[in-house]
Amino acid sequence: MELRTCALQALLIRDPQEKAQAARALHARATAGERDAAPLDTAAVLIPDTDPPGRPERPRLVEAVKVASRSPFTVEGRAALLHAIAHIEFNAINLALDAVWRFPGMPRDFYFDWLQVAAEEALHFSMLEAHLREHGKQYGDFDAHDGLWSMARRTEGDVLARMALVPRTLEARGLDATPPLQAKFAKAGDQRAVEILAVILRDEVGHVRIGNRWYRHLCLERGLDPIALYPELVERFEAPRLRPPFNLEARGEAGFSPEEIAYLSS
Repeated sequence: MELRTCALQALLIRDPQEKAQAARALHARATAGERDAAPLDTAAVLIPDTDPPGRPERPRLVEAVKVASRSPFTVEGRAALLHAIAHIEFNAINLALDAVWRFPGMPRDFYFDWLQVAAEEALHFSMLEAHLREHGKQYGDFDAHDGLWSMARRTEGDVLARMALVPRTLEARGLDATPPLQAKFAKAGDQRAVEILAVILRDEVGHVRIGNRWYRHLCLERGLDPIALYPELVERFEAPRLRPPFNLEARGEAGFSPEEIAYLSS
C-alpha cells in the first residue's frame, strides 16, 4: 500500500505499543528496496476518516501546569519522570507520522526522512516503556499534557511553520534538557535510564537536523530569509520562547547556524 496512506493509518492507531510497532515496520518496508521504486504518492491529498492522532484512553491529558513534578530520587518519582519522557516520545511518533501524510507536494526524501524519525521515536518509546515497567508502572499511569500536539494543530496548514516550530523548536528543546536529566538519573543510580537517554540524544540531533534541512529548503523555495522569518513565526503561532541553558554543541551538530545560535544566546 502507498506509504503516506500507511503513515496515516499508523497515526490513527490508538494502542501505543501497536503504533510503535507499526511505525518501525513501515520504515523497514519503505527502505527494504530502492527508494525510487517505493510506492509513494507525493501529490495525494489525504483525508482521514477521524481526527488524528489515535490515542489510548490513558494517560489523562491535563494542562501543563497541573502535571506534578516528581523527584528522581524515589522509585515513584523516577517512574513519573520516565513516564513524562515516554509521553514526549509517543507524541513524537505521532508528529513524524503526521508530517508524512499531511503535507503533499514535498520531495520524496522528505517523506523518507520523517518515516525514519517515526521509527526511531518508536524505538525510544518502547525502550522507555519497558524500563517504566521495571518500576512497576506502565504508560498511562500518570497524567500528561498535550503541548507538542497543540503546536502540531496550529501549524497543520503550513509545512514551513511545522518544520520551524516543531522539530527545530519544541523537539530541539530535548537537546538542551537531556544532559541534565541524565545527570539526575545517574545521581539516583538509574544507569539504564542514562543509557536510554544517550540513545535518544544521539537520534534527536539527527531529527532536529532533518527539521533544519527542510525548513531551509522551504525558505529557499519561497524566497524567505530563514533567520529573519523565525521570530515572526514564533510570534504568529504563539510558540514558547526558549530559555537557557542551551546545549550549543548539540545544536551545532543538529545544523543550527552560528547566527541562529547567537539569536538563542541573545
